[in-house]
Amino acid sequence: MKARKGFTLIELLVVVAIIGLLSTLAVTALGGARKKARDSRRLSDVKQLQTALELYYTDNTDYPTGANINLGDTNYACLSSGGFGSTNCATDAYMPKVPKDPTSSSTYYTYNRDSTTSYHITYTTESKSEVGNAGTYIAVPGNIGSQ
Repeated sequence: MKARKGFTLIELLVVVAIIGLLSTLAVTALGGARKKARDSRRLSDVKQLQTALELYYTDNTDYPTGANINLGDTNYACLSSGGFGSTNCATDAYMPKVPKDPTSSSTYYTYNRDSTTSYHITYTTESKSEVGNAGTYIAVPGNIGSQ
């Protein structure tokens, strides 16, 4: 009797189905990890912004003026002694490059000066993080996030 070489069609289909199932599970698991990574970056960005704003406040006894500023936009790309702007950040920058939200090129953190002694930065998380469940948060002096 002659031995057959190779795999049958059924065996190949089973292997392809198993590989497809494992690939789907891996992609699903990575999606959650990506959200958490973006949230970690958001929290890091907001903490850095708070530090830069506190340094600015220490030098000027005031926070930069502005309402509904999209941080990281071309008009508000840096923080210098003159406040948020697009130029003059090479020499006297508190933050030479203001970060923007990692989701897309059109998503930003929003800055508002409430008074000479307070501000708030609005940002949105995608998953559960150290500040709470997914949602929109507000960072104020001394507090990274409250809803």
